[in-house]
Amino acid sequence: MAMEDEDNNAEVAATNVRTGIKRGGDVGDNGACIDRQPDTVVHQAGLNQTAGRGSRSGPGAHAATGIRVLKQRNMKRNGSRSCMTRKTRFGSRERDWLKGDTQRGCVCLYGGTVDPQPPASGTQASSTPQTDLQLVLCSTSTTVEELCAQKKGHALYVQLHGDLVRRLDPSERPLQMVYDYLASMGYADPVRVQQEAANSDLSCLIRFYSERPVNADQQERTLLKGVFSVRKGKTQLHKWAERQVILCGTCLIVASVKDSLTGKMHILPLVGGKVEEVKRRQHCLMFSSAGSQAQTYFVNFDTLADYQRWHRQASKVVSQTVSLVDLSCYSLEAVPEYLFYSQDITHLNLRHNFMSLQGPGGLLNLPRFSQLKSLNLSHNRLGVFPECVCEILTLTELNLSCNSLHAIPLQIGNLQSLQTLSLDGNHLSSLPDEMGGLFQLNSLGLSFNSFSHVPAVLERLSVVDKLAMAGNRVESLDLCTLVRMSHLKNIDLRLNGLRWVKSENLEVVSQVTQLDLRDNCLESLDLGSVCNLETLHCQRNQLGTLTLSGFTLRMLHASSNRLTTVNIYPVPNQLTHMDLSQNLLEYLPDWVCDCRKIEMLDITRNLLSELPSRLLNSLSLRKLLTGYNRLQRVPELLDHVPLEALDLQHNMLAELPESLFLKALNLKYLNVSANALESIPPSSQSEESLSTLQELYLTENNLSENCGALLIGHQNLRILHIAYNQLLSFPASKLSKLELLEELNLSGNNLKTIPSTVSSCKRLHTLIAHSNHISVFPEILNLPEIKLVDLSCNELTEIQLPDSLPATLQELDLTGNSSLMLEHKTLNLFSHITTLKLDQKSTTTAGDSLSASSPWKHGYSEMSGQRNKLCVSVLAVDHFRDSVEACYGIFDGDRNEEVPRLLQCTMGDVLCEELQHSSVDSVYMCNTFLTSHRKLGMAGQKLGASGLLCYIHHETSDPGASFSLTVANVGTCQAVLCRNGQPVPLSKVYSLENCTEEMERVKVSKAIITEDNKVSGVTCCSRLLGCSYLSPWVLPKPWVHTEPLCSQDEFLILGNRALFERVSYQEAVCTVQAVRDPRAAAKKLCSLAQSYGCKDNIGAVVVSLHIGEDSCTCEPPVTTTEPRGPAPAPVPAPVIPGPSDPATNLSSSSGIVTEFSSETSASEIGSEAGSTASDEHPSSGTVTRPERRCSLHPATTLCGLFQQQPSSTTFSSNQSDNGLDSDDEAPLEGVISNGSKLEVEVDIHCCAFQLRSGLHESSKDLDFEKRGFDHPGGKMRRQNSVVVSATNGCLLAVCGREIADLKKSPSTSSLFGKKLSNGSVVAPEDSHNLIEVALEAPKKKSGYFTAPAQQDPEDQLIVPPSLEQEVREQLRGQSPLVSGPSRTKAKKKKDFSL
Repeated sequence: MAMEDEDNNAEVAATNVRTGIKRGGDVGDNGACIDRQPDTVVHQAGLNQTAGRGSRSGPGAHAATGIRVLKQRNMKRNGSRSCMTRKTRFGSRERDWLKGDTQRGCVCLYGGTVDPQPPASGTQASSTPQTDLQLVLCSTSTTVEELCAQKKGHALYVQLHGDLVRRLDPSERPLQMVYDYLASMGYADPVRVQQEAANSDLSCLIRFYSERPVNADQQERTLLKGVFSVRKGKTQLHKWAERQVILCGTCLIVASVKDSLTGKMHILPLVGGKVEEVKRRQHCLMFSSAGSQAQTYFVNFDTLADYQRWHRQASKVVSQTVSLVDLSCYSLEAVPEYLFYSQDITHLNLRHNFMSLQGPGGLLNLPRFSQLKSLNLSHNRLGVFPECVCEILTLTELNLSCNSLHAIPLQIGNLQSLQTLSLDGNHLSSLPDEMGGLFQLNSLGLSFNSFSHVPAVLERLSVVDKLAMAGNRVESLDLCTLVRMSHLKNIDLRLNGLRWVKSENLEVVSQVTQLDLRDNCLESLDLGSVCNLETLHCQRNQLGTLTLSGFTLRMLHASSNRLTTVNIYPVPNQLTHMDLSQNLLEYLPDWVCDCRKIEMLDITRNLLSELPSRLLNSLSLRKLLTGYNRLQRVPELLDHVPLEALDLQHNMLAELPESLFLKALNLKYLNVSANALESIPPSSQSEESLSTLQELYLTENNLSENCGALLIGHQNLRILHIAYNQLLSFPASKLSKLELLEELNLSGNNLKTIPSTVSSCKRLHTLIAHSNHISVFPEILNLPEIKLVDLSCNELTEIQLPDSLPATLQELDLTGNSSLMLEHKTLNLFSHITTLKLDQKSTTTAGDSLSASSPWKHGYSEMSGQRNKLCVSVLAVDHFRDSVEACYGIFDGDRNEEVPRLLQCTMGDVLCEELQHSSVDSVYMCNTFLTSHRKLGMAGQKLGASGLLCYIHHETSDPGASFSLTVANVGTCQAVLCRNGQPVPLSKVYSLENCTEEMERVKVSKAIITEDNKVSGVTCCSRLLGCSYLSPWVLPKPWVHTEPLCSQDEFLILGNRALFERVSYQEAVCTVQAVRDPRAAAKKLCSLAQSYGCKDNIGAVVVSLHIGEDSCTCEPPVTTTEPRGPAPAPVPAPVIPGPSDPATNLSSSSGIVTEFSSETSASEIGSEAGSTASDEHPSSGTVTRPERRCSLHPATTLCGLFQQQPSSTTFSSNQSDNGLDSDDEAPLEGVISNGSKLEVEVDIHCCAFQLRSGLHESSKDLDFEKRGFDHPGGKMRRQNSVVVSATNGCLLAVCGREIADLKKSPSTSSLFGKKLSNGSVVAPEDSHNLIEVALEAPKKKSGYFTAPAQQDPEDQLIVPPSLEQEVREQLRGQSPLVSGPSRTKAKKKKDFSL
C-alpha cells in the first residue's frame, strides 16, 4: 500500500539523519529541528540553501528551514473522488506554528503513482488506489528548489482544476501560489486564506505533485512501444524475430536488433494504409503502408490487451486523410523523440501544453519536420515568440494565440508561404513592417490584444480580407483608413470601447461588406459612405441615430440601443432580416414597408402605438415580432400573406383582425398573451378550415368559454395556452376536434371540470390546469403519451383511475387540493411516477405557535419547459438555525442538474458554519459562496451554476431588533423585493452583456469572448459557482447586499434567468400582488414565462413578508371579504393537549420522522410549496383569520386551534429520469448514475450538530419519556430516549434532544424534508412530511407501500365554524382527553382529522 511504503521511506529517511538527533524535538548540530512524533518526518535541509526560511523560534532556529513533512493519515472521501480530508490534520504544535504568522501555511503534496482524474464509474473508482499525500508546512517565501532539496526530489508539479499538469520553476513559491489563487477567488482575510490553504479539499482547484502523474491513456495516445515478434513482407522468405516496435505519430518504427534502437530503423508510414487482423495467428496484426510500393509488417503481440491497444491506435492513424498528429492537452514539455521519425507529418497540434525551447523534443527541434504545413502552439505560456518557428519555411498556418506575447520578431518575414496567422489573446500593440512581405497571408487574427489603432502594415497585406480586432482598445475609427485598405471586406471591432466612427471627407468606402461594431460606446453612427455594406451588427451601443446606405444592405442588427429613427437611403430592396428591438421607436420609418424582400422584422420592446397596414400586408414578410409595445389595434389583412410567425404579446389589443386566419393561411405561431382580448377571430367562414396554426398562446386575456368554439378550425394545433382568462368551461365537443394537441394549459381560470373528450387528444403529453375549481379528476390517465399533469390548487376530492397507468407519466402535481382523499389502490398505481406531489394536512399543536407567528411563508414552482430534465433547484428554510430567521436560495445549472443539487444540499450548512465565524454580512456571505464553490469538488471543475442566497435575520443579536435581508448572488439568478407596491432589485446580474465592469475585467485577463458574448464559448456569466477551469475569467465571488426590512415590504421574489427574461420586475410584482398565496403566485409566474415564449427551465420562489413596525409580526383578527371561489370547507378540530401535558413540547416543527399509524388518514400528505392557501383565487364570503402572535409578543392562551397548517413536500420515486440531454456530454467524474437515479458524491458534513441541553429541553424530555404518546400525525415509539423511523429502508436512530438540530440543518433536513421534482431535497417548513417515510421505505409485495388504513366516516367529527367555541369549551372540560394514558383510550373513540 502507498501508506505502508511511505512509512518505510520515513524510517529510512529518519535513520539517515543521524548527526545531532535528540529526543523530544531537540535541535541538532546542523540546526535542523527534528520532531519525533509518530506521524511527522523531518528531512535534513541544506545549510546554505534554506537557512532562515520559515524558521521556528528557539535555540538554533536561525539555521532551521522550517519545512516539515507530515504523513497524511485518517482520510475520508468527500464529494470529489480524488479529494481527501483528514479528521485531524495537525497536532497542537503544528496549529500553534500556523497561528504564529499568516505567511506560514501548508502545502498538500500528492504522489504521481495514480491517475489524478479517476473514472466516474463506481466500480472502477473503488479499485483505484488512493493517492499518496503528504502535508508540508512551509512559508510563502519557500521556493520549489528548497522543497525539492528537503524531500530529495527533482521537481514539483502543479495542476489547476483537474486539468493540465505543469512543472514548476525552481524559483516559484507553492504556498504563495495558493494564497494568490485564493485571493483571486475572493478571500480577503489573511487568516482565512491560511485556513483554506491548509484544507486538502482545495486540491480539486489547485494541487501539487511531487512527481509527474502517470496517465496511461495519455501515454497510449502519445507513444506505444514494446518487444514483439515481427516478420517483414507477406511471403515466407523472412522469419519471425524479436524486435523493438514503436508506434508514434504517423509511422510504425521497427528496430534492426532486439532491445535496442541502434543501427538501421525501418519506418512504415501508416496514413492511408491498412491495419488488419491476422486470423491464422493469435493476437497478430498486419501493418501496410499506402501506395504502389507498399511495405508490410506482421507483429505478433503477447497479450490480448496489447493487441487491442495497438489495433485501436493504429486504426486511427490509417483512417486519416492527412498526416495529422494531435498532441493537444497532454501537459507536454517536449514532443516525443520518436515523433521525428515521422517525416511525413504535415499538421502538428500542440495546443494546451507547456512546450519548452530546449531539450531533444523542444521547440528548437521543430524545424526537423521537413513537410510541416500547419503548427498550433496556442495556450502554451510561451511568453515570447519562438523564433525557431520562423525557420519552418513550409508553414502555411501558424497559431500562437493566448501565449502572453508582447512582440513579433522580424524573422516572421521569412514565412513566405504563410496564409493563416492567429495571434489572438496576447499583449501585442504593434506589428513589424516585415509582416508586409507576407504576400500570401489571407487571414490574420489580432483579437483581444492591446492595439489602439488599426496597424498600418495591413495596407500592404493585400490578400487579407478580414480585419479581426475584437477586444482591443481602438476608440476611434477613421473610414479614410479603410479606404487605403481596399482589400478588407469584413471588419470586426467588437468590444473595443469605440466612441466614434467618422469620415473626414466624403470619400466612398466601397469594399467593406460586413461590419461588426457590437458592444461599444457609440452614440451616433453614419455609414452612408459605405455604399456596399451588406451586414451590420451594432447591438448594445448607445446609438440615438443611425444612417446607412441601402444599396446592398441585407441584414441589420441594431437592438439594445436608444434609436428613435433609422435613416436608410435608398430603400434597401435587398434587406431580408432586421432587428430593432429594445429601442425607443415610436413609429416605423416609411421605407420599412417598401422593402420588397423583408422576411424577418423584430421590433419588440419599443414605443410603437400602431403598425402600418402595408407592413402586415407585405408579400415577403414571414416573421413579425411586435411584442412589448403600445399597440391598440392590428390592421386588417387585405390579401393572402405568407406570414408564418406573429408575436403580439404585451400590447393593449382588445381585438384581432377578423381576417387574420382567413388571409394568413401559412400562420403557424401566434402569441397574443398579456393583452385585453375578449374574443378571437374565426378560423374560416365555412366548416372546412385551411388553417395551419400549430402554436397558439392566449394567456392573460379576458377570453370566455365562447372562444372554444372558434378553436376547432385549427385542427393542426399542437400547443394551446389559454391560462388566466375568464373561462367557466371548455366545450366538450370542441376539444375532441383538436386531435393533434400535445400541450394544453388551462390554468388560472374558473373551470370546474375538464371535458371527458380530452381523451380524444391521443398525442397530449402535457396538461397544466392548476389554480381552477376542478373537483373531478379528468380522464387523461388513459392517454398513451401523457407525461405531465398539473392539477394543483384545485378542489379535487377523489381520483378515479384506470386499472393501469401509462408508462410515460413522469410527473403528477396534486398539491393544494385540501379535500383530496387517496385510497390504497391509488397510491399503488402511482408507484412508478418519477415525481409525485401531494398535500399533507398536519394538525396544529401548541408547539406550533412559533410557526404560526412566523413573519414569512414561502411557495415555489419549478418547470422543466421543453427540456427533458430540470436543472433548477430551490433551497427554502422558513426557520433557519432554530430561530426567527429564514434562508432561501435558487440555483440554475443551465444544462446540468448536478451542481444545482449539490449547492442545494450544502449551501445552508455552509452558511450556518460561516455565521459562527463572522457577523459581517459581506464576509459570511462571500465566504459561504467561496466555500460552497470549493465543496463542489470535481463536479465543479467543468460544470457550474448561477446561485442566489437570501438570508433574513435580525440586524443584531437582540431578538427585538429590526429584520434585515442579506442577498448574495453570482450569475443570472435575481431577487426582487416588493416595497409599497414597487419592485426593488436586490441582486446584480453577472453577465457580460449587462455588466460593463465585468466585461472589462474579463478582457484584461485575456479571455476569448465569442460573438455570442460567452467566455471561451461556454457561458455568458462572469461569476459562477463551479466552472473552475475558466478561472480567472469566471469567479465565484458574489455580489452582497443587505436591505433593512420594514412594514412596507410585502413579499420577495427569487427567480432564475429564464423567468426574468420574460417577466419584468413590475409585472412580477403585480402578478404576486393579485394572487397573494405564495405557492399559487410562484406557479403563475412560471406559467406566464412559458406562455411568453420561454422554452428553458424556470424556477420561482415567492416569500410573503409580514414585518410590522419594530419587527413585530402580531396581527389582530381580521375579517376579509374574498372576491372569488366557493365557501371554505368546514375545518375539523384536532385534539390539543393542555399546557401541562408533555405532548405540547413536541410540535410539528421538531423535525421528527414518524411511522404511519393505522389511525392516520391516507390523505395526510404534504404540499409542495408550504403555503396555507390552496388556490390562486381565494374563497368567497367572509373569512375570519385567527390572531397571529409574533415571537416578541407570544400569546398567553392557545390560539388558532382550528387553523390549518399544511406543510410541504415533493417527492420523487426511484425511477426518476436523470439522464443527459441528447446534446449533453458524457457523464462527469464524481457523478454516479445508476441508470434511473442520479447520485452525486458530495461533502455535506460541514455543519456538525451540537447537543443543546437547555433547561426547557432537559426537563420536558425527561417528563416525556415517562409517558406514552401517540403523535397526531402518526405513531411514535420511544425506546430509551431514541426515536426510531424507517427512511429509505434504513433505521434512523437519534436522540430526541438532537431532533430539532437535525431538522434545522439544511443538509440533514432531507431525512425529514421534501424532495423537489428534480429529485433533490429542500428543507421543510414547520411540519414534516409523513408520506416521505413511506415513499423511501422498501417496497413490499403488496404494492407501493403499506398505506395507513382509512378512517371510518362515522369516527370523524366535523366541527362547523359556528360551533367551534362550544366544542373548545367542552374539550377543555374533558381532562381524560388531554393527559396521560387515558388520552389514548379516548382517542380511539373519537378521531378528529382534517
